[in-house]
Amino acid sequence: MRCSLCPRRCNALRTERAAEGRCAMPSLPVVARAALHFWEEPPISGKRGSGTVFFSGCPLGCVFCQNEVISHENFGKAISVESLRAIFADLKAQGAHNINLVNPTHFAHAIRRALDVPPGIPVVWNTGGYERLETLGAMEGRVDIYLPDLKYTRTETAARCSDAPDYPETAKAAIAEMVRQVGACAFDEEGMLRRGVIIRHLILPGRLAEAKEVMDWVAETFPPGMVLFSLMSQYTPWGKAKELPGLNRRLRPSEIRAAQDYMAQLGLEGFTQDDAAAKSEYIPNFDLTGVEQ
Repeated sequence: MRCSLCPRRCNALRTERAAEGRCAMPSLPVVARAALHFWEEPPISGKRGSGTVFFSGCPLGCVFCQNEVISHENFGKAISVESLRAIFADLKAQGAHNINLVNPTHFAHAIRRALDVPPGIPVVWNTGGYERLETLGAMEGRVDIYLPDLKYTRTETAARCSDAPDYPETAKAAIAEMVRQVGACAFDEEGMLRRGVIIRHLILPGRLAEAKEVMDWVAETFPPGMVLFSLMSQYTPWGKAKELPGLNRRLRPSEIRAAQDYMAQLGLEGFTQDDAAAKSEYIPNFDLTGVEQ
């Protein structure tokens, strides 16, 4: 296949085994871990866990990515569409509240085929927000919950941190399409999200003003109750960020408090973290759990 799934539209030739293009991935889905996960937002993880499938490679390549072993170093195993469908069934059998597809964009073609047989529980598209509208359109009716980041509002930050100066407008358009597809948040009798969009933003050190701009956009774009907002304070200097001035430190408690206060002032419904979330223990072990069967 000649690939144009993500906004890079690099037109790389991706065969079943050959890894090319910006994401450096073949056409077969490459998975690093498939297991119950308990550290998503409460209506995603619930009591039984979210059935997370971690895909390898990434269209973005953020300098601070905590999952760099799979996003940058491309650890994982190529599997068939049928094996991916079997993983979904196994996670459901383990009691997963949902099937949580982490960083799925560059495998959308394969995931779509795997979802030709619905798993019988909600499907979550857990993404960095860097999406083509055409790719999202192809997933309509197969995805129940969108869990996108809105990382940046400024082109200079997006260029420096993710080499994607077009990220702000691309992600905003993508999120609007996600909301169009699934509508307002809806919950089941257990309080688990059944349908809807949760927009995430990771506060970056020294970028409180940009975090406020993200929240302003969400508040101005969507009516109350349409989406949920997740303000994350788990930033830890990781990978290349350890060497970059301004990004090579943890968040100050004052930055976290100011961002949370602003979220409350705007009346955004959703979730916050405290500084205890900035721990490497929360990073999953990427060891092919659930993949090698």
